[in-house]
Amino acid sequence: MTCPSLLRRRPEATAERGYPVHGHAHSAGDVAHVLAHTAADHVRRDDGWAQFIRFVLVGGSSTAVYALLFLGLQSLDYLTTHVAATVVSSVLANELHRRLTFHADERIGWLATQIEAGGVSLFGLVATSVALGWLDSATGEAPAALQITLVAAVTGFIGLIRFVALRWIFRPTEAVAAP
Repeated sequence: MTCPSLLRRRPEATAERGYPVHGHAHSAGDVAHVLAHTAADHVRRDDGWAQFIRFVLVGGSSTAVYALLFLGLQSLDYLTTHVAATVVSSVLANELHRRLTFHADERIGWLATQIEAGGVSLFGLVATSVALGWLDSATGEAPAALQITLVAAVTGFIGLIRFVALRWIFRPTEAVAAP
């Protein structure tokens, strides 16, 4: 079976990249290799979809860091645990977004990133803290898994707002050449 994407590639370009050349037998491993490279090529682009995919991957990773910290700090009250885990995971996410998601590490510094994205993160912290406070008052003491799920859901929504802010609002403007 021939991978459809290989049919569209020039054989010499395909061989240069280490992909199997058209006309040769293809194993499932060959097809998986080509698909992985194709996906990686798409994610490395700087268009909106590639940035959004990287944004989601970084967001998911920082949410995992949040969950680990939240679980590790359970001896503290829920609000202190939440604030500490949010601050650490947000600083990490802001830096990863600067470097990986938006490839902006040469255009904007660490501190400016933390201030700009931190403002949106602060909004998220307030929203998730209110949601956790509501959950705590409604249930008495909700299980950690439910608390993390609630924070992840609210954070996902805030993440969409954050992506828009970082992609279009805080986007560096090109210097206009003097006439």
